[in-house]
Amino acid sequence: MKILVTGGLGFIGSHTVVELQNSGYEVVIIDDCSNSSEKVLEGIFAITAKTPVFEKIDLREKEKIRDFFKRHADIKGTIHFAASKAVGESVEKPLLYYENNLNTLIYLLQEITTGKKQSFIFSSSCTVYGQADQM
Repeated sequence: MKILVTGGLGFIGSHTVVELQNSGYEVVIIDDCSNSSEKVLEGIFAITAKTPVFEKIDLREKEKIRDFFKRHADIKGTIHFAASKAVGESVEKPLLYYENNLNTLIYLLQEITTGKKQSFIFSSSCTVYGQADQM
């Protein structure tokens, strides 16, 4: 089964890729490397002995997302980690954050809903919503 991991070269994304590959899934990563590096692929290979398919795509480019899903019509699920999360920067550049975090989510969902049914997981971190006051 083929799974797309957006932001798959980031910390959480790359660890998720490792677990998916070790569980037998075929993984495709989309990452624009704005907060990561293609060198992470070497680490994934060192752990799993498999190199996932990687496409360097900025998810703000709607046509590139559309083209990606045409070429990978057999994706059965998407795990979406590609979002900006630096609180200070988000206050300084709110429109950039809206564009990156909302538009990219919308573009992904538009493509996912036009194809065959697939699973979608949207993930965030406490950087976005803050630390819990109580457990």
